[in-house]
Amino acid sequence: MIQFANDDKRIRFCVTLITAFIGGFMFTLLHSPIPWLLGPMAAVLIGSRFGKVQYYWPSRIRDIGLVIVGYSIGLSFTKEALLEIVAKLPSMLLMTVLLVCFCAGIAYVVSKLSGVDYPTVLIGSIPGGLSQMIIFAEELKGINITTVTFLQVARLIMIIFFVPFLIVGPLFNNTSHTASGLVTSGAVAPSPLFPTVIWFVIICVVCALLARKLNFPTPYLLGPIVGTAIFNLMGLHGPALPPTLLDVSQFMIGGYIGLLLKPEKLEHKTKIITLALISGMVMILVSIGLSMLLVAFYHINHSTSFLALAPGGMDQMGILAHAVHADLSMVTGYQLFRLFFIYFAVPPLLRWIFKVGMRKTVKTP
Repeated sequence: MIQFANDDKRIRFCVTLITAFIGGFMFTLLHSPIPWLLGPMAAVLIGSRFGKVQYYWPSRIRDIGLVIVGYSIGLSFTKEALLEIVAKLPSMLLMTVLLVCFCAGIAYVVSKLSGVDYPTVLIGSIPGGLSQMIIFAEELKGINITTVTFLQVARLIMIIFFVPFLIVGPLFNNTSHTASGLVTSGAVAPSPLFPTVIWFVIICVVCALLARKLNFPTPYLLGPIVGTAIFNLMGLHGPALPPTLLDVSQFMIGGYIGLLLKPEKLEHKTKIITLALISGMVMILVSIGLSMLLVAFYHINHSTSFLALAPGGMDQMGILAHAVHADLSMVTGYQLFRLFFIYFAVPPLLRWIFKVGMRKTVKTP
């Protein structure tokens, strides 16, 4: 019977769907931050480890969730928000470089303590580029892809779990919930949902497919963000989505993330897991420190500053920024800049570093 269930993707998906729903419902009862993202992720992660049926979550469902989130984020880009982002480009570059440098230092320490080669740990520690770093790791020789995937996913999951509780805790709870007029003016549109939203559905799908064809990072998120932002700047304002639909999009993404981590394929599990958790916590603390500098320099609220620099995914930070009424345009602006920086600048830089390192190794007697 169990073998029959494992051979039928529909049964496997139904089991995963029920597990994810139970997780979201339980986290809602516990009044957790973003419960329909964290709940399904935690439930599927646990269920897939201990359940007898092999869990299954189609990537297309995750992609639909990303399109919805991308549309919601794209609404925050008004002309005023764009001018503000352009004015902050120097600080975006500085903060991104500092964060990547801190991650490189943390990776060096983890490499020494774990015995895993530095290139593998370094690629696994670069923040905000999960899919890009895994693809990059596949192109290099001698890189342990399983370790890279685990370090990337472990950091991402840890950040998704800890950042929401930090952001609603006493450290950031003194911020105002009117983070910026730029967000409310872009995200809360007076127009009704239908029929305007139909045009934006077409725009988002076309932009997502185009971004995928152009090999953009996270195309199903980035494409709708760019497409919605462009039409928003042209004067065609899309309607705000109801909270229930945003919860559904989080549910679609959370179930998929819960299946990414596969500890059974990892060597030296205890040591690597411990060091991954410690390094993830250090990255969060470094992000908090850098966010304090951003607050002092721009006089913005702590929630916006921290979410702009948190070394997580742009989709998760965008969801959380929306939930706590942070400045969506600034959060996504910083996250988007780091994503492009990692996508275009980091791989060539790492190739050069590894090539220089190999030359020194060959010359050493």
